[in-house]
Amino acid sequence: MENSTEVIEFVFVAFKFSQSLQQIVFLIFLLIYTLLLSGNILIMMTIRADPRLHTPMYFFLGKLSFIDLCYSSVTVPKMLVDFLSERKVISYNACITQLYFFHFFACAECFIFTAMAYDRYVAICKPLNYSTIMNKHLCLFLVAATWMIGFVHSNIQTALTMQLPFCGPNEIKSFFCDIPPLIRLACTDTTIIDAMIVANSGFVSLGCFLTVLISYIGIVSAMLKIKTVEGRRKAFSTCASHLTVVTFFFGPCVFIYMRPSTTLQADQVIIVFYTVIAPMLNPVIYTLRNKEVKTSMKKLWGRKVQYNK
Repeated sequence: MENSTEVIEFVFVAFKFSQSLQQIVFLIFLLIYTLLLSGNILIMMTIRADPRLHTPMYFFLGKLSFIDLCYSSVTVPKMLVDFLSERKVISYNACITQLYFFHFFACAECFIFTAMAYDRYVAICKPLNYSTIMNKHLCLFLVAATWMIGFVHSNIQTALTMQLPFCGPNEIKSFFCDIPPLIRLACTDTTIIDAMIVANSGFVSLGCFLTVLISYIGIVSAMLKIKTVEGRRKAFSTCASHLTVVTFFFGPCVFIYMRPSTTLQADQVIIVFYTVIAPMLNPVIYTLRNKEVKTSMKKLWGRKVQYNK
């Protein structure tokens, strides 16, 4: 398909701060990004190193940490560079590439959350058949499906966006290339393409959300049948972390894509939350609420400290 755009670069206009304030914000986000990288890498290394964590639940958690790391790395490094730059510019090709990988990893995260919800459903509602149902082949299939669906989704979204001609203006009201702010710059009627993009995103996000919701309805129903308080507490503790991070991910996404237009500042706060803050909080939530992960981390890194001595 031949590209008919006349715009060769876009300018981000999301953060209009003084230079001194931008340097302070740069340091804050650099710290957040460092914590995000270190937290998710730590979880992946711990799960890989401890055989006791080689279960479906932690298998999916490791994949989630990897996706979170990649998902944020699509946008945050460029944002950090822009905080120190006078002109916050991105080329057309780089913008399309960023858009492609952002939707690829965002879609993959949706489906890995769905796989994790199904895993918890089987663990709580069908505990006697858990090892049979959640076998290695099914886990690998679910992860492979996650990447494949992300690939198809991002290709559709990117192909639809690339059909649009961009003749100017070229100012994107965001800190990265996403479809909603980009599509507003097209110099043609975008009604049909906009509807196709929303339908594709809605099918993915709504399908994942409904699957997670149905899974947790079954989980809650099973938990209410547990007679002992200790049994209920244990069942709830295995699902609370996952339910928290799912809320952090789907809540802002639904708001930003489905609500009427709000102010630019409000939009940017929400976008920063689900692209930067939530991926940083995910490893914190899982480690603080999960005794097995905390125990494994202490033993793993305790052995490394003793070895280094």
